[in-house]
Amino acid sequence: MNAIYLVICALVIFALAYRFYFSFICAKVLTINPSRVTPAHRLYDGQNYYPTNKWILFGHHFAAIAGAGPLVGPVLAVQFGYFPGFMWMLIGAVMAGAVHDLVLLTASVRHDGKSIAEIARCEISKLSGITTSVAVIIIIIVALAGLGLVVVNSLSESSWGTFTIAATIPIALTMGVWMTKFRKGKTAEATIFGVIMLVLAVVYGRYIPDSSIASWFTFNHHSLTIILALYGFLASVLPVWLLLAPRDYLSAIMKITVVGMLAIGIIVVAPNLKMPAFTQFAHGGGPIIPGTLFPYLFITIACGAISGFHSLVSSGTTPKMLMNEKDIKFIAVGSMLIEGLVSILALVAAASLLPLDYFMINVAPEKLQHILPQINAMGFTDSNIQVLSNEVGEKIVGRTGGAVSLAVGMAQIFSSLPGMAGLMSYWYHFAIMFEALFILTTIDAGTRIARFVLQEAFGKVYKPFSRTNWIPGNLLASGLVVFAWAYFIYSGTVATIWPMFGSANQLLATIALVVGTSYIINRGKIKYAWITILPMIFVGVTTLTAGWQNIMNIYLPQAIDVKTRVSGVINLTLTVIIVICVLIILFEAIPKWIKVWQGKQPVIADEEKSIIFRD
Repeated sequence: MNAIYLVICALVIFALAYRFYFSFICAKVLTINPSRVTPAHRLYDGQNYYPTNKWILFGHHFAAIAGAGPLVGPVLAVQFGYFPGFMWMLIGAVMAGAVHDLVLLTASVRHDGKSIAEIARCEISKLSGITTSVAVIIIIIVALAGLGLVVVNSLSESSWGTFTIAATIPIALTMGVWMTKFRKGKTAEATIFGVIMLVLAVVYGRYIPDSSIASWFTFNHHSLTIILALYGFLASVLPVWLLLAPRDYLSAIMKITVVGMLAIGIIVVAPNLKMPAFTQFAHGGGPIIPGTLFPYLFITIACGAISGFHSLVSSGTTPKMLMNEKDIKFIAVGSMLIEGLVSILALVAAASLLPLDYFMINVAPEKLQHILPQINAMGFTDSNIQVLSNEVGEKIVGRTGGAVSLAVGMAQIFSSLPGMAGLMSYWYHFAIMFEALFILTTIDAGTRIARFVLQEAFGKVYKPFSRTNWIPGNLLASGLVVFAWAYFIYSGTVATIWPMFGSANQLLATIALVVGTSYIINRGKIKYAWITILPMIFVGVTTLTAGWQNIMNIYLPQAIDVKTRVSGVINLTLTVIIVICVLIILFEAIPKWIKVWQGKQPVIADEEKSIIFRD
């Protein structure tokens, strides 16, 4: 099948959904009110609560939610065939992911920009708030450690990538001062400056490895971990307008530009998908994902369809910077649908490789030898792997994890464009650097969000901690968060806990949908609650099933085996804790929904505690 049909179908469906379905939700369900004053204005502190231009905030939000998930997950899921992943991202991004992000962002804005844990406490119960805090802290530390490891591995001994990404920091600082102090409100000027400087950093970065300053930007694993931790700490404690928002905005420009180039490349080149619509691995036994299509497809592809991590951003940094409620749909839904498109393009790039080449890249060589007869029996006998390796200038066999196969697929499409022949190596290394940049923006925002959650939790014990602009609390909470995820990367123990992240992340999405449903029902909109209940049931059932299968088939056997006991016990314990958190919140929420439906509990009117603009 030609890939162009998938891309055009996705563009049409996403555009129609944005125009009609989400306009309906904003008007009828959430009653978005442009005249209601947002927390950024009411609680302005110049540090965290800061009214931000909608384009800058869109860039921050998109950059924060779009990490490794939309790039790597779809690539790994191609082992099932291209069609299941495509349909899950197409339907899931609209019916689950964008709804999840939109409702949570609105709820947080109406709750003074508080975190999902605080919203759960107000909308469900105190126990639900505590339970959500536990789940969030576990998941966000694991996520930041795992994503940080991907960045460190991508940039280790890579002076080109390190230089280009390091250059975005002074560029962002300059943009931040430009837009808020030097030329206040002149977003277009700062954008032009930032884009020009970023392009120069990308173009001239390729010459760094052969220059005399290459050693300045060449670091090993441990050194990069320390540098990354220092950056994460600064992004968390500095005013949001100074570094985090402008850097994420700048990164979003690059991300969307490259994604647009890839979409145009697919339309121009019109590559045929070499991977079939379905493979026999849909029944299980795959070399990349051992489980069956259900439920593992739905936790492998997370961010491209729905991701619990998004609820942390939607109730973390973004609601504190929202200038006007009318921008909520543009920021939450627009970012999610673009991320869905990114995921589909990543899937297309991987599925356009010869199937045998795809498996040779994504499966360890020793494992490939055992499964090669089965792969050949499926009709996958043609290979172009040696030519691809020569063209990119690196050995790509056995480079597992999805990042390399995506980079090869992207490079193959870009180098097939008119005038691009012979640039396969350049595009491959550009794609690797692009992936690292894509993921890094999740780490800086995630660290700040984790700091907010930790400060809210500490604030229950010592009140000043709950003030996000209290400097001692800011420094202490940021330091604890950074130390936690950096320790896992530096010590190498992140590999122990990363396997449980997929299911844990989707369990957090289930929690967020429960909280979102409570918000809708508590406002007397029970007839519209299906918009969150339907995805909540689907995501909850698939993820709890995956969690149970992981416990019984993977973590319990690992815990019994002496060689893997530590890893097994840790993954088993964390997974059980998060599953229990989900069940507690469900059992707390459902009776309250019934009371509202029966009229035994009054509904809440957001307007009662809001300040309305007066002309």
